[in-house]
Amino acid sequence: MKTVWLALCVLAWLWPEALAGCTEARLCCPGRDPSCSAQGWRLDRVYGTCFCDQACRLTGDCCFDYSRACPARPCIVGEWSPWSGCAEQCKPTARVRRRSVRQEPQNGGAPCPPLEERAGCLEYSTLQGQDCGHAFVPAFITTSAFNKERTRQAASPQWSTDTEDAGYCMEFKTESLTQHCAMENRPLTRWMQYLREGYTVCVDCQPPAMNSVSLRCSGDGLDSDGNQTLHWQAIGNPRCQGTWKKVRRVDQCSCPAVHSFIFI
Repeated sequence: MKTVWLALCVLAWLWPEALAGCTEARLCCPGRDPSCSAQGWRLDRVYGTCFCDQACRLTGDCCFDYSRACPARPCIVGEWSPWSGCAEQCKPTARVRRRSVRQEPQNGGAPCPPLEERAGCLEYSTLQGQDCGHAFVPAFITTSAFNKERTRQAASPQWSTDTEDAGYCMEFKTESLTQHCAMENRPLTRWMQYLREGYTVCVDCQPPAMNSVSLRCSGDGLDSDGNQTLHWQAIGNPRCQGTWKKVRRVDQCSCPAVHSFIFI
């Protein structure tokens, strides 16, 4: 290969037109463009018509200087925007965040990653400040990682500083679940794949999911006798749902991270 390039350098000195390529022709075309061509050496060591379109990387007939004349530029995106509020109050729904493209991909550069992400959420009060969390009978759950995003500002104004840290953990044995849980592969809903029949899971009850009066989370099954079948639903995909039975209530959750969830 070194010998070939030395030969090309000699040609460039003796016969400049022989090395005419993308730079000389001032060509650099996106996609597949048969008219985006020049005369010169190709990367496959053949002299003749060479191309300066993006598709030449796949067909192997790029001009020798394509990489230098048309460097690959990856997509560059900005930072995520803050999460929006829930689309509706007092109803399991979705929140969204977006980011913009700062540089479009060029010349075969890496494509843009997703520009929008959605995640399940549930507002605990109406726009008038009325508590509505108690209205939900099924247990609505999400990944325990979401608990890190909760802030004290999200808590109901009825919570005092003394009670804001109160909470408990419920252990359940999963009895059944729909096939839609295993199909989830989106970044913010991939946690649903770890829901399995027969597994014991931990679900944390913390403000603001906890009702400020009853100090309970909706659907916690605390009053069940252990044989009662209870229903749950994953926030972010309403088709991912199932049943479980209460095992016990504990002060702190101790399940593995992939089997740890929170009431929402």
